[in-house]
Amino acid sequence: MENLRIVLQENLNINFISAVLSGPREKDGIMKVKVRPLLKKDTLFFQLEIFRGNQAFHKNLEADAAAEELLKLMGGMKQLQMETKQYTYTALASRKGKITIKKKQRKTPVKMVNLQHNRKKKYILEEGRPAPFLVDLGVMTENGKVVSQRFDKFRQINRFLEFVEDVLPELPRDRELTIIDFGCGKSYLTFAMYYYLHELKRYDIRMIGLDLKTEVIRNCNKLCERYGYEKLKFMEGNIAEYTGVDAVDMVVTLHACDTATDYALAKAAGWNAKVILSVPCCQHEVNGQITSDVLAPVLEYGLIKERMAALITDAMRAQYLEGAGYRTQILEFIDMEHTPKNILIRAVKTGKRKKNKKAVCECEEALHISPLLGRLLNGGNGQDYAEDEG
Repeated sequence: MENLRIVLQENLNINFISAVLSGPREKDGIMKVKVRPLLKKDTLFFQLEIFRGNQAFHKNLEADAAAEELLKLMGGMKQLQMETKQYTYTALASRKGKITIKKKQRKTPVKMVNLQHNRKKKYILEEGRPAPFLVDLGVMTENGKVVSQRFDKFRQINRFLEFVEDVLPELPRDRELTIIDFGCGKSYLTFAMYYYLHELKRYDIRMIGLDLKTEVIRNCNKLCERYGYEKLKFMEGNIAEYTGVDAVDMVVTLHACDTATDYALAKAAGWNAKVILSVPCCQHEVNGQITSDVLAPVLEYGLIKERMAALITDAMRAQYLEGAGYRTQILEFIDMEHTPKNILIRAVKTGKRKKNKKAVCECEEALHISPLLGRLLNGGNGQDYAEDEG
């Protein structure tokens, strides 16, 4: 990593703007690191914001210490993106630890960097830069100002795009990507993804939104024509029966009701989709199945039973995906307007199947449950979710 050490030592100075370490190699460790400069009592520090699970930790280090800490953290990451006033850098790490660095000069150098300790949060979709779908949603004015009454929606959209940003190192850039949004509804997050990936990040993508509501699909396609989003299409159809593509790189399912989420996850696993992002909605299947002599006093209360069943459903979904060769996380999302649930399931295909079949089956038997996703991946529309152990 000596080449990266030299780059960091040369650039952790007053010309530094930001850096992001992403693409974790371990599922339970540090997921992302953001770096920014700050000035405290006339001394230049570099603040490392380290994301682990649902928490963020901060370290304020001077240049030399920050460089060494970033080198250490890079050992568990695949990618580092760094910006300075004059250059942008991309550092890619191989499995053996070899670092490849690409340097690109900015066409227009940045003149000022905000060094305040408590500065305003920077969002992926920046205020002052109008996006057509946000204007139509009433989230932004035509000059890009965020409408105060709609700021929660603006924050929610940006939070979702942060989850997308985290998985970009997993997606290839040398070909067209196919992305499907199952149960897209009014599609503000679908439009946000297309705008972010195609317009801002310049990925070659084809996106398909699928929903059962005829009028919603018609309106979404009209908006695509108005915005000039030629490779974003919306279709009317049922998730369980959809066969419109042979291969998919990324599957998104946001507030798909009850077992519609299971069908979407099974489709994704069957396609060997590289990335899955799922925000489940209402869940009734396990709630109608779960029984336990040990938990009977707890399950006697309907509201508690409902919430426990929903949490168990999502945990089991994560385990099934682990068995199908995915690195899976359950993360906290911002409440959706359709549901009080705030869980996001993020899965990245690794090909390494977790040998969890025995433990999963014992859990199913103990709670007397048989979740649909497990059945689908164990001989239904998906692939076998776990190889036999032994």
